[in-house]
Amino acid sequence: MTFLLKELFSLIRILNSETGAKQIALGFTLGFILGLSPWLSIQGLAIILIILIFRVQAAAAFVAATIFSFVAYIFDPFIHSIGKYVLKHDTLEGLWTYLYNAPLVPYTEFNNSIVMGGAVLGILLAPFLYFIFYKLVSKYQSTIVSKFKDTKFWKAFKGSVIYNWYITYEKYKF
Repeated sequence: MTFLLKELFSLIRILNSETGAKQIALGFTLGFILGLSPWLSIQGLAIILIILIFRVQAAAAFVAATIFSFVAYIFDPFIHSIGKYVLKHDTLEGLWTYLYNAPLVPYTEFNNSIVMGGAVLGILLAPFLYFIFYKLVSKYQSTIVSKFKDTKFWKAFKGSVIYNWYITYEKYKF
């Protein structure tokens, strides 16, 4: 329960922050790709490295990766069928043989149908998801947040015990 509250607070904090919508959208997109791949693999570590090196909202990426890891588990049969199709395709057999004999590539576990399906799905959907996330985040930040902070409810909530608990949680978290 604490983990879910922490992730929810993190998501709310990210969306209400002064961070640009492009950075948050890119973080959500990379988190989607990371959620579909194993975290402790070469491609998972490469995505984490990209998140940490480039100007990406890292918290958004890790929140999205956590959420999409659960979603990917539900869609495993679909992801498996995509990976199986790609791995069993006759014209790509020589490529898979070459890659399997390469020095580091077998450690990506590309020959696993779920890993391959997740990689293919992540790469194909990433550009579309980036624009969807960008539109949603920018719309949220420009309309909902600004209007919500002017309401009487927000001003009353800001003086409540729950809000004070949230502020205390934020101050003492480590």
